[in-house]
Amino acid sequence: MAAKAGPPSSKDGAGRPADSASRLPDRLAINTATTERLLTGFIANEVRKVGFQRVVVGLSGGIDSALSAFLAARALGPENVTAIMMPYRTSSPESLADAQSVVDHLAVGSKLIEITPMADAFIAQSNADTNKRKGNVMARTRMVVLYDQSEALNALVLGTSNKTELLLGYGTLHGDMASAINPLGDLYKTQVWALSEALGVPDSIVNKPPTADLWVGQTDEGELGFSYRAVDEVLFQLVDERYSEDELVERGYDATFVRKVARLIMISQFKRALPVIAKISARTITREFRYPRDWGR
Repeated sequence: MAAKAGPPSSKDGAGRPADSASRLPDRLAINTATTERLLTGFIANEVRKVGFQRVVVGLSGGIDSALSAFLAARALGPENVTAIMMPYRTSSPESLADAQSVVDHLAVGSKLIEITPMADAFIAQSNADTNKRKGNVMARTRMVVLYDQSEALNALVLGTSNKTELLLGYGTLHGDMASAINPLGDLYKTQVWALSEALGVPDSIVNKPPTADLWVGQTDEGELGFSYRAVDEVLFQLVDERYSEDELVERGYDATFVRKVARLIMISQFKRALPVIAKISARTITREFRYPRDWGR
């Protein structure tokens, strides 16, 4: 159902034969028409109910941001979507070309804002000397740009983080994980592929190995150490179906892999929550005062 994430291998990340992850399991399959309807309705409702008409989306050339842009254009009209392309000097030219192909396909507005001078100034001042530190600077610089454009264009920042990334903590806090609303946060990566195919996201984006493009040769699956297909199967059963780690091992999944995934979920909880607030009153935000909308309470 979903496009292939990369070249085949004899084993997937869970230690099972690769052909077991060659397509979406039935339990991960989605009705793409219904999902599109729900997500476009979500975008239109959440943007307009707080007094906005427009969104800005950071368009990287990857599948997640492309899907967010496709959904926003259908929900709000292309005239109300602005794609912000923010390359760094080491970014792949192919990524920028893929981002431009989305802009051309959807006929949305776009801006190209080079982040190299901003990011390099901070990297030099802070002596950021690892790929991870530099990548975090790039991700947070891009979010500075997006929120500045949000103010300039009177538009909300549309999120692009999927459920797999959020559960694993595979993202930069206050960087690519930041947004005003996020239409993809309940879609696993394999489901993002399926919906993207259904909506007509360009094949060059759907079929390429996922990458944050933070340094030359970086890929998501290479950095994580396992495939999205393998981890989505385990995540779905741990989170949605509430199987225990031991039960998954009994079902034939590699014990080391299952324990690693469960630990990643646990240690990245802080990235999925608002900062913990010290409680001194009867109704504390994020505890007793918890509503989808705060007004009138």
